[in-house]
Amino acid sequence: MSDLNSSICISSVFATALELAGIEKPEGTDSANPVITAMAKKKLGDKKTDRTVIYNPDAVALWVYQKYTDKFIPAQIRTDFSLPMLSVMPSVTPVCFASMYTGVSPDIHGIRKYEKPVLKCRTLFDSFVENGKKCAIVSTSGDSISTIFLERNMDYFIYDTVEEVNEKALEIIEKDEYDLIVIYNGDYDGTMHRHGPEAAESLAVLDENVSFFAELSDKIEAEWKNHNVFLGFCPDHGCHEIDGGCGSHGLDMEEDMNVVHFYAIKQV
Repeated sequence: MSDLNSSICISSVFATALELAGIEKPEGTDSANPVITAMAKKKLGDKKTDRTVIYNPDAVALWVYQKYTDKFIPAQIRTDFSLPMLSVMPSVTPVCFASMYTGVSPDIHGIRKYEKPVLKCRTLFDSFVENGKKCAIVSTSGDSISTIFLERNMDYFIYDTVEEVNEKALEIIEKDEYDLIVIYNGDYDGTMHRHGPEAAESLAVLDENVSFFAELSDKIEAEWKNHNVFLGFCPDHGCHEIDGGCGSHGLDMEEDMNVVHFYAIKQV
């Protein structure tokens, strides 16, 4: 693994969301992200967040952010900071999201290759539900987010297209019925696999992902006037170009392991 890899792992999302919401994290899980908890302390003092929204665009690498920074302006200006984050190995979608939402490494949660079994260990959703909170996943059919977290006492909104996913996400923000909402868009990943990470088609989809996040943030600010909100833009892994101009990921290399996250604490 390169010495240039980020120091904070995506598995910290689990404990961070719990700590901000005032829920104790289970023993043996990764620590909360100290940058986010410091920002929450500065903004909220001893108050806790009562809404958590995590947007998961797939395969948005740190190097893509560094090379095409202007494409991320809509996300940057709506959040408190961007952070380089470290993925897990193998850097493939179900492994990464399992770590993000359990706070543990692949050897503990059990997904260690590209497969999509329903996780039997404790997840962020379980911890929220056990503390009386209502959770929802909004995702596309067959993808990791819509598969590995099934069989929980929560709501699943699974659609055929990203457009339907995004429309539903905005709708449930407006209805304001959920304490934790996770939204998945996998279209940049799918496009870059076919055309390469920097192809015009891929960068156009990246623009759409960032634009939707901006719309999501604006919707939260407009509709949730009485909530303290933890909002995250949280990709799972990066990507790199391979022979033939296509894109790939899954290796222990900087391009695949380093991602960019954006975070905001939106206060009443």
